[in-house]
Amino acid sequence: MNYHTRRRLTGFVFLAPYFLSFCCFLLLPILVAAGLAFMRFDLTAKNSIQLVGVQNFRELMKDSYFAQALLATCRYAILMVPSLIISAFAIALGLNSMSRGRDLMRALIYLPGMFTIAVTAILWQWFYNLEFGLFNFLLKHLGSAPVSWLSDKRLAMPSIVVMALWWTAGGASVVLLTALQQIPRMYIEAAALDGANAGQLFWRITLPLLRPVLFFVVVTNTIGAFQMFPQASLLTQGGPLLSTRGVVQYMYETAFNNYRLGYAASISWALTLVIVVFISAQFFAFRRIAD
Repeated sequence: MNYHTRRRLTGFVFLAPYFLSFCCFLLLPILVAAGLAFMRFDLTAKNSIQLVGVQNFRELMKDSYFAQALLATCRYAILMVPSLIISAFAIALGLNSMSRGRDLMRALIYLPGMFTIAVTAILWQWFYNLEFGLFNFLLKHLGSAPVSWLSDKRLAMPSIVVMALWWTAGGASVVLLTALQQIPRMYIEAAALDGANAGQLFWRITLPLLRPVLFFVVVTNTIGAFQMFPQASLLTQGGPLLSTRGVVQYMYETAFNNYRLGYAASISWALTLVIVVFISAQFFAFRRIAD
């Protein structure tokens, strides 16, 4: 065996664990879900496994619960993604302008992202508690009446978004801060010498150079927003009146509470299609801005 063959085989050996895990935990579930979406697979009835074609998708189009869950998911994404991008960008710009203590502040801002969603939800359940929560305690001392943060239909989703922002904004800001620090200083200095003010430096130099990283942050957080499940499940259990139950939670309940695996698989593919549409729209919007 010569050197080049041995080197090639060594590369395959190192790639094998990832390739096997990719096939077992990603590719295989995708293929199984693709098959289940066109089948009736009801674990509560005997001989219920049968091929039904697109019947699951036809039922999905008439399912009012799916429509309500999709509306809740879109509402969460519309509230969450712009708020996250703006807050993370502001934090990154603030950190980038610091001359001292930047590393400490970056660590403190990133710290909430190190908590699991279960720990985060337990903490914020106390913040939002109607009787002895932190927020209502502060409102009481300000002379205001307590607020039903999680049981009010108008406030439940914004309350979940605030918790999610606290949990995820640090990670996005660190990514944007890294991109800001990679911008060559000579561009900014040259523009400043030509008389550009702070606003022109931001809109003409900083923002265009950050566009690829900003697109990455927008896309990844949009995908995460449409996969919203534990945030609402742990805080509100999908209430009040199913106003915070997202598509993923509905899919989970359909599969593991109602045991309709085929119909749940069709829900997953419908959600995938919605995500693809949103990501495609963002891609064309960013490309149009770039042009």
